[in-house]
Amino acid sequence: MKIEFWGQEFKANLAIGIPGAFLIAIMSSMFGFGGGPFMVPLMTVFMRLPMYVVVGSSLLAIFFNTLMGTARHYGFGNFDLIFFLIMFPAAILGGFIGPKIAKRISPIAVKRVAVVGLLILALSLLGVF
Repeated sequence: MKIEFWGQEFKANLAIGIPGAFLIAIMSSMFGFGGGPFMVPLMTVFMRLPMYVVVGSSLLAIFFNTLMGTARHYGFGNFDLIFFLIMFPAAILGGFIGPKIAKRISPIAVKRVAVVGLLILALSLLGVF
């Protein structure tokens, strides 16, 4: 699949992207973590897309995954409205501030921060701390 963004054209391998995104959606819904730390490496490393295309694409994909996961958990009675009302404004604010910060630092630094975050998430899920 060819993607055009800001006058540049990129090729994305959907044979890797579709099954990868499907597995990430299942894992993030099962274990209750955001898929971003996994979607970003999928798109940058395996699909070879630049970071500035990946961030927005990842957020849009995660939005729909989160929406479906939230609806299902609500149906199961696993939804805390008060916690949601506290976290939602913070998430919206972070969504506006994050891209402004990322725009001012190098893509390598953004990738390194993503790697550290992914390692912390992995260690936490494994019960290391």
